[in-house]
Amino acid sequence: MKGLMRLSGVIDRISLFFGWISAGLVLLSCLTSATNAMLRYLFNMSSNAWLEVQWQMFAGIFLLGAAQVLKMNEHVRVDLLYGSRSHRGKLWTDVFGIVAFLFPSMAIMSFFAWEFFMTSYLSNEHSSNAGGTVLWPVKFLLPLGLALVLLQGLSELIKRIAGLRGDGDETLEYERPVQ
Repeated sequence: MKGLMRLSGVIDRISLFFGWISAGLVLLSCLTSATNAMLRYLFNMSSNAWLEVQWQMFAGIFLLGAAQVLKMNEHVRVDLLYGSRSHRGKLWTDVFGIVAFLFPSMAIMSFFAWEFFMTSYLSNEHSSNAGGTVLWPVKFLLPLGLALVLLQGLSELIKRIAGLRGDGDETLEYERPVQ
């Protein structure tokens, strides 16, 4: 189990790395938006490329940050049953949810997202807008982001199983009180 826990730690660090990239894109997107607005209203200069880059950064924020959100347990959850369960009950619920829902959905979506990206890449797809950008790089974020969530799901599954076996920390990181 120690080897799997080390793997989980590596995956967690990968998610954290892409989470930091996502956070940086938030700042960069805000600066791009402000600069674009200033250029348009003060100097009557604008470009569709800047607007497209902004939505591409938004895609990066969402897709590259999703795995870190899962790691931090900040994803959307319906607490109808989950909140009233014991610690072990929550672990079992998470194991079931990861295996029955997260893994299959992320694997299927990753498969189709890869085809979506490859079609765009092979045709060197560009935006049809005047001054538009190349689209395949942002389309690569889709399979990458889904694969990162799939990997983080594996990490979460390892931690839940370790918790059920008594091999892991008794409380998960998101259940610890803030110091």
